Amino acid sequence: MLREEMRMGTPLGVEADRLTRNGLMVPDSMVIELVRKWLDAHPDGFVFDGFPRTIFQADALAEMLAGRKAALDAVLFFDVTTETIFERVMNRVTCSQCAKSFAIGLHLEAQKSQCPECGGALIRRGDDTPAALEQRIVEYREKTEPLVAYYRSRGLLWTLKGAERPEGVFAEVVSILEAA
Repeated sequence: MLREEMRMGTPLGVEADRLTRNGLMVPDSMVIELVRKWLDAHPDGFVFDGFPRTIFQADALAEMLAGRKAALDAVLFFDVTTETIFERVMNRVTCSQCAKSFAIGLHLEAQKSQCPECGGALIRRGDDTPAALEQRIVEYREKTEPLVAYYRSRGLLWTLKGAERPEGVFAEVVSILEAA
């Protein structure tokens, strides 16, 4: 949702882009308003990736869902090492045309200049720098990591080994969501 706001050049998107390029998180109030609008437009279920990122956001999501008489079925935590995160981010490229992401070494054998899907230019995200990533890790530890205990205490947390092959992780995700 944030990337779409950035792509459209909305005021929220411009501010979110400025913050994320520096490895900072978008303020809770902005994210919550964006999610609230999205839920209003998509009332029939959802899977969020990267939300909530703080206890405040988790509480706001719980309130939004309660107001809709909906429940959160499961929260997935992909457990990976900091080293794995750095490796993945530093090997990530995105197509400037179709916006698909690719991992060098997984989807591409080597850095290529053109998207294998549409032929667009492959670029690195502006916030995929070592300095920005280090800042994101600090913010994660301070603000997001507490969500593990938050959702575990509510019986909603499922922990997955995120460093496994994508096919295996995907199969596990499907299994969890079917059971939830």
